[in-house]
Amino acid sequence: MHILARLAASTISIAIASMITVPAANATTVLRKYQYFTLSAHNAAELDKELSRRGPMLAKTGARHPGMTRMRFDSKVKFGSNGKSCQVVNADIVVRATVYLPRWKQRRTAKRDLAMVWDTLSADIKRHEESHIVIARTAAGDMERQIKALPWRSDCVKMKADIDALTAKLLKKHDADQVRFDRIETVNFDARFERLLTYRMVRELAKP
Repeated sequence: MHILARLAASTISIAIASMITVPAANATTVLRKYQYFTLSAHNAAELDKELSRRGPMLAKTGARHPGMTRMRFDSKVKFGSNGKSCQVVNADIVVRATVYLPRWKQRRTAKRDLAMVWDTLSADIKRHEESHIVIARTAAGDMERQIKALPWRSDCVKMKADIDALTAKLLKKHDADQVRFDRIETVNFDARFERLLTYRMVRELAKP
């Protein structure tokens, strides 16, 4: 169980890309891909060391984590003028996510109790990272709706300024939501993990 003492909820690294261009085909689209880092360990202590040594590093903290998601928001907004006013025609936000997850090389040959601990942990890490993407998708949908709802302006220079200001405001809120989620996950980690592990043990012991 040594591995449990050192693990905390993972942290997300966000990069923002915003541009004014023609609209994308799909609104609030999430494009995700997965990358795995391999751990080689024969016991819980070695697993703990491997996660600390090989886990993805968050640049702004310099710390490694058991999992991480890098995301980029591609904002594609179309607006135009009828000669008297400028209005938003369409707004699509595409969330591009790369999820980094651990893979344990010796999982198939591990002892049953450690295998259950690892399976519980790895599933929780993936759930945590997927939750970050859900938060981002919700934020992208809010951006689309609020940008589309912007009132007309006398010219498109003012409209672009309004779009940029609103986008910055909503991205700041999104970042705060992600940080809040990480904070809650960290506080609840021990209780959550114990509950998940107990459930998995009961389920495994019930198998014939």
